[in-house]
Amino acid sequence: MPETSNILDLLEAGIGAESLRQKAIAGNIANLETPGYRRIDVRFAELLEKALDSGGKIDLSEIEPQLHQPKQTPVKSNGNDVNLETEVGEMVKNTLRHKAYIRVLNKKYRQIELALNTKT
Repeated sequence: MPETSNILDLLEAGIGAESLRQKAIAGNIANLETPGYRRIDVRFAELLEKALDSGGKIDLSEIEPQLHQPKQTPVKSNGNDVNLETEVGEMVKNTLRHKAYIRVLNKKYRQIELALNTKT
């Protein structure tokens, strides 16, 4: 199990990834009708999973969120592959993940505060 400071670092990385994903989604929506535009996404979950499965000390540089083009979505006649419904769905999922990270982070800080205020 990772140490508390490492958990805080992981939560911070997750929050950063979700912020980057929110910007990517906004960019995709802004380019909904741009000819030749291909949607972008953020790789983070699989990098985090790989780092956590390694069992050793987690190197946060290995789980830095990365922008990429999935190129797995159907391309319209203008060469654009952005689908508004897909992007809105991704935005909802992203918002929920972001809120979850924030809630866990708040809980960890409350635990630390409680530990510091405990009189022995």
